[in-house]
Amino acid sequence: MAKLRILYVASEINPFVQYSDVGDFVRKLPQAMQEKGMEIRILVPRFGLINERKNRLHEVVRLSGINITIGEEEKPLIIKVASIPNAKLQVYFIDNEDYFQRKSVFHDKENNFHPDNDERAIFFCKGVLETVKKLGWAPDIVHCNDWMTSLIPLYLKTRYKKDPNYKNSKSVFTIYNNPFEHKFGNDIVAKAKMLDVEDKMLLNLKSADYEGFIKMGAQYADAVIKSGDTNNDSLNKLFTSIQKEKKLSVFEEGENLEDSYFNFYNELAG
Repeated sequence: MAKLRILYVASEINPFVQYSDVGDFVRKLPQAMQEKGMEIRILVPRFGLINERKNRLHEVVRLSGINITIGEEEKPLIIKVASIPNAKLQVYFIDNEDYFQRKSVFHDKENNFHPDNDERAIFFCKGVLETVKKLGWAPDIVHCNDWMTSLIPLYLKTRYKKDPNYKNSKSVFTIYNNPFEHKFGNDIVAKAKMLDVEDKMLLNLKSADYEGFIKMGAQYADAVIKSGDTNNDSLNKLFTSIQKEKKLSVFEEGENLEDSYFNFYNELAG
């Protein structure tokens, strides 16, 4: 039986950058799945607060040099890589001078939400799929974590559905309790478009807010997971509306998460 190939995509991973539970999840689960015989790749943004020298990041020249379209603009994609200490796992970092050089994640020093976080998310989602394609690696499962990764399921079902690397890929979208209040500009749909992506497919994104991103991920993913419990009323309403559209899985604390995810991935991959 061939090894199951799982691509993990997230905005953070411990120890390189962590600001929520996502960072720990993406650090621990991929290693556990690798130890169970699965083949793993991990992609995250190269936020400017990641110390490249300390973490031994280096550019992968053969993967860099692609231009990613954001609306009317093209932005160069730079790929860097580093190894997780004490684990046989590599992490690939999506980088761009305009989007990821600043020494912060989503907020500036005054705690203001970066107004171009929508562009950064779109660049990241498009960059991930182009990078993995250039790697020549075909994932069975693409596990997307949190709002910044939420456009990947859409792109997999449109632009990349006939691509040899992705034609058999199934997507998972996990929702975390990391909402934001910011509302982006009306041009967000134009920025998110790609070949084979029609305006009507991006209707949920028109709200230009956190909820829009989450609804996009849930709409096009093959499986949706809610991470843990939350006391956030608006988020719980969002979960309820998503659950009407498709099954929303919850892995409870206390159960053997490694075995649960192992079985979950195998079942999804069919």
